[in-house]
Amino acid sequence: MIIATLYETIAIYDIILEKRFRMKQILLPILSIFLLSACDANKSATIKGTIKYVGAAPHNYLALEDSNHHIFKVDNPQDFNLKSKQNQRVIAKVKLLKKPVGSGFPAVIQIVDILK
Repeated sequence: MIIATLYETIAIYDIILEKRFRMKQILLPILSIFLLSACDANKSATIKGTIKYVGAAPHNYLALEDSNHHIFKVDNPQDFNLKSKQNQRVIAKVKLLKKPVGSGFPAVIQIVDILK
């Protein structure tokens, strides 16, 4: 009788631990996705590059080109008078608005501050 209740108690603890393990298996990926999305929400970076006009008229725009020749379309060129800074190297603190889609559709950034 005592042995039977001991086995039943152990079986109950095993079920409880198994349910806790299953909850950890479910909750940990969900929690990690939530934390990664919270880290990605800021989306700010510092880019060193050259201010250039890209494209053919009438579809040209001001962009920031880094040393790896990645093009970033500037969403707010009027805020920092970027037309006067063409072909100059700058270090800019930027916020990512849109990720690049493919060829001809570069990432869209908003310049927060020009550091140099």
